[in-house]
Amino acid sequence: MTSSGFSDLRDKLRSMPPHRDDYPTSNGGSSAGRKRRRRESDDDDCEHSDDSGELREQEAHRVRSSVLQKSIFTPEECVRIEQKIDEVVAKAEAGLYREHTVDRAPLRNKYFFGEGYTYGAQLEKRGPGQERLYRKGQVDDIPSWVHELVIKRLVSAGVIPEGFVNSAVINDYQPGGCIVSHVDPLHIFARPIVSVSFFSDSALCFGCRFQFKPIRVSEPVFVLPVRRGSVTVLSGYAADDITHCIRPQDIKERRAVIILRKTRPDAPRLDSDIPLSSTPVEKAPALKAKRSHRKADPDAAHRPRVLEMDKEENRRHSSFGQRRHSTSSDDYRKREADYDKHRESSSRKVKMRRH
Repeated sequence: MTSSGFSDLRDKLRSMPPHRDDYPTSNGGSSAGRKRRRRESDDDDCEHSDDSGELREQEAHRVRSSVLQKSIFTPEECVRIEQKIDEVVAKAEAGLYREHTVDRAPLRNKYFFGEGYTYGAQLEKRGPGQERLYRKGQVDDIPSWVHELVIKRLVSAGVIPEGFVNSAVINDYQPGGCIVSHVDPLHIFARPIVSVSFFSDSALCFGCRFQFKPIRVSEPVFVLPVRRGSVTVLSGYAADDITHCIRPQDIKERRAVIILRKTRPDAPRLDSDIPLSSTPVEKAPALKAKRSHRKADPDAAHRPRVLEMDKEENRRHSSFGQRRHSTSSDDYRKREADYDKHRESSSRKVKMRRH
């Protein structure tokens, strides 16, 4: 029992008078009118947002119609494949892979097999179309277990044709990890884009915008739940015309995904002659040392420099001469004596600075 006589806060709240909306405000109006105007403006916003909401729904329908999902791998198969993924992680920690096979990021490690490519901060010039495949042999071959346990299973299920895959990437996420919104490079990879999920359930989001420091993600156009052991196939609109991402809030436990793709035969490589941009980069002209046409004075270094305060005194002295006729001779001589003393002390100071 509290001092107010209520043993339950809910009883106290029920006994309180209802909130009034007609209390006067500082500008003479009532809060009821202010709230009414807010509600009316909200209704207007809703009316104006109907079109955008309809467009988002149409966009979500396009995504749904260009995504294929199948639950193919059994829990037992998942366990076996997940053990192989752990072996990949252990080999990477032991430094047994080539330099460009492993790409580490906070809460996410990426392992390239077959083909790897530059992206994100690795690019000298960022933007779509700037990605390049690494040179042949700079990443490790696709492990045999990926062929035996994953690719063959997808071929037998009719998901991909025989010989389609020449690039396999394993993304290993820790809780809170993410991958920002992107489109798999069209000039690098053919379609479809195939991925298989392991370790835990997650979600693939479409049409998000990322902001950083702190990291924030806008509302997605479409959220696709992704189950452990499921296969997701992106083609058409979902692969080419809208970005996809994995948000930090969708990785609650460790999750790994194996992405299987085919590179285009004309995909540019780092050792190709194809320039990274259409316009050549011009080098800045070398700066030449300025040359003076004045002759050097050999005695200049042994004379004290004329400082700015000395120049100011010279200007004052000249101004004294201009208005000498308006001052008395006694005042003039006094100023001249003060000036000579100041000049003498300034000269001594300059000589002391030189040493």
